[in-house]
Amino acid sequence: MWRIWRLFDPLRAMVIQGVFLFGLAAMIHLILLSTNKFNWFDGAKSPSTAQNASMPK
Repeated sequence: MWRIWRLFDPLRAMVIQGVFLFGLAAMIHLILLSTNKFNWFDGAKSPSTAQNASMPK
């Protein structure tokens, strides 16, 4: 294991890993916020009744 750290700077590796994980977490949260089911700011949106109503003939 010590040979790996001779190839990479430990501080730089941890900073890059932290930036990557923060970016991944932000992307996952933004994807979830864009959905109707998992948007915790607006709450779950119920389907509108206009979609369930039958069309008049």
